[in-house]
Amino acid sequence: MNKLAPTLDLDALRSFVTGIESGSFAQAATQLSRSTSAVSAQLKKLERQCDAALVVKKGRHLELTRHGEMLMGYARRILELNDETLRALKDELLKGEIRIGMQEDFGESLMPGILGQFKRHHPGVRIVAKVDRNQALQTALDNSQLDMALMWQPATASSQGKLLGQCKLEWIHHPDLDISALLASGEPLPLVMFENPCLMRSRATECLDLAGIAWRVIFVSHSLSGIWAAVQAGLGLTVRTHIGMPSNLHKTSHLLPSPGSLGITLKQLKISGVDNSVQTRLAQLMEEALSTLSY
Repeated sequence: MNKLAPTLDLDALRSFVTGIESGSFAQAATQLSRSTSAVSAQLKKLERQCDAALVVKKGRHLELTRHGEMLMGYARRILELNDETLRALKDELLKGEIRIGMQEDFGESLMPGILGQFKRHHPGVRIVAKVDRNQALQTALDNSQLDMALMWQPATASSQGKLLGQCKLEWIHHPDLDISALLASGEPLPLVMFENPCLMRSRATECLDLAGIAWRVIFVSHSLSGIWAAVQAGLGLTVRTHIGMPSNLHKTSHLLPSPGSLGITLKQLKISGVDNSVQTRLAQLMEEALSTLSY
């Protein structure tokens, strides 16, 4: 007779996830209306069930071990399915409307899959999506025209949302554009960019100026598709992340100064008239997807 695999304790999983997301198990105890010792006991129980250490203490903070990081993704899915099952049995599936904004890089490559997955599980929620540049999304949030937005990290610290990840900025060009020859000639580098203000345009020109490399913007586009089309035509090079980069373009890292990296942030407003778990679930899906894309 085959030995049955142990069953993970749902309450222990919830304490584990809440503790990591809130930053401490003391905070988790408050949120879950339990004592700190009870939450600690649940964590130890979970570690026994998994036969692995899940967290390690670094100073005042807790960090996930390799096994803890693996469990976190599964735990969120298990709890989500548990909660969704109970809502369905009580006829309380998510309903309402959510207005979500996204920067063009995410709108063309990442978000269609996330929104499709969300809609299949929650057909009662109406999704209104807006794809635009950072400044337009921020204005829409400020005017309460959006409930949440996935954006590049703004330069102003006071307007930052929750940081979901970091992406390295890359110099991107068509392979027929010989960067070595351009640098050797001393001619200004031809750049393909958005109109100002643009975070990536600023990064590109600032690092070239610091390196003493001449440049000129030879093509300005109002859309990301226009940027990619111009770069694919060999008109010049641009600075973007690898997200949504066409497969026939190349990244150059050793010939030009690094433009650094850019954070990905999620900004949210409190929604009126809809279950806040709509936002929570969408935010979880974004975070999970970005964990495989950001670096």
